[in-house]
Amino acid sequence: MILKLIWRNLWRNSRRTLITIASIAFAVLFAVLMESFQKGVFNNLIKNVVSYYSGYIQVHRNGYWDEQVLENSFDSEEKLFSILKDDNSVQEIVPRLETFVLASNVSTTKGCLLVGTDPVKENNLTQLKKKLIKGKYFENDEEAVLLAEGLANRLNLKVNDTIVLFGQGYHDVMAAGKYKIKGIVYLASPQMNDSFVYLPLTVAQYFLSAQNRLTTISLGIDDPDDLETINQKLKSEVDKKYEVMSWEELLPEISNHIKTDTFNLYIFLGILYLIIGFGIFGTVLMMTSERKYEFGMLIAIGMEKSKLELVLLGETLLITVLGVVLGILLSMPFVIYFKEEPIRFGGELAKAYVQFGFEPIFPTDLNPNIFLKQSMIVMIMALIIGLYPLWNVKNLNPVKAMKK
Repeated sequence: MILKLIWRNLWRNSRRTLITIASIAFAVLFAVLMESFQKGVFNNLIKNVVSYYSGYIQVHRNGYWDEQVLENSFDSEEKLFSILKDDNSVQEIVPRLETFVLASNVSTTKGCLLVGTDPVKENNLTQLKKKLIKGKYFENDEEAVLLAEGLANRLNLKVNDTIVLFGQGYHDVMAAGKYKIKGIVYLASPQMNDSFVYLPLTVAQYFLSAQNRLTTISLGIDDPDDLETINQKLKSEVDKKYEVMSWEELLPEISNHIKTDTFNLYIFLGILYLIIGFGIFGTVLMMTSERKYEFGMLIAIGMEKSKLELVLLGETLLITVLGVVLGILLSMPFVIYFKEEPIRFGGELAKAYVQFGFEPIFPTDLNPNIFLKQSMIVMIMALIIGLYPLWNVKNLNPVKAMKK
């Protein structure tokens, strides 16, 4: 009986009910879109940071990150790799040997970062092959290099030319060698694009007299949201002579930027919730004011206030659920569309993003938790505001109500 009464009450004034449902639905829509865009942009930013070099987590010998020299390299131990492979959350394991060397072509010389890496594993983590703009991708044990485009231009080198590398190898051994340029890659970061040279790992180890030694192991993980958990787990499992660092520790300036923007988002969401709250309250206030005579009449003919309050609470619950469901259904197509077809920046803003190695796009994130979280927040707000009619009925004088 109560349920039937609730349903009939809602549609006796369909316009009022539809206005209330619409206000809740648009509240959910705007809240979901705002958080979805924020999460999408940050996830894309993190993906850019991770995919153009660092990986989500890196393993070094203690002290290497503070003093990045070959003397702080470590032996490639099967025990360490076994620990990393046994962790199901670790998807990619990329061993590297890195050092600074001089690259030369005839009379032109420039300092650069030599990266000895496994070509297949490197491509799995950073999609290095997709960044190839000229020539072909290198292979394991091949005595050939991939050269960053900016460095190639500075040294006036092209594909199939020979580059000469000079440096200091392990234990201060002189390192010198000449290699064929197999391909040229474009790296979005200007600093990387002007200074990176890639060699197959075994060739780099031989060149630097550092057989079986590594400076870094970069890791790709299956769920970026579990980064901190995975990082702490690996720190507890790996020998204490190694340091395990997440990308947030490696690149604190980007991590701080994300935290600052997240705080700004909470401020904007707070303002949005305030606007939403007043919008819903205005609708409920109008609905309560319009029905005062009805409430007074029901109480006057003998309906208990507690039962009337139960009916009103049921109406509020039903309207809120309908509004939230509608809001989710309305927001989903927008979120899906902008995930597949993200908003693209143009002009100077796009150039600024590209200069720092980031895609100039504004995608959304399709994480179900966003829909659930924002729906729950709006639902709680609507239910709290929905207590106003109950308070009004509790303090209602039926005689006065029917006089108005």
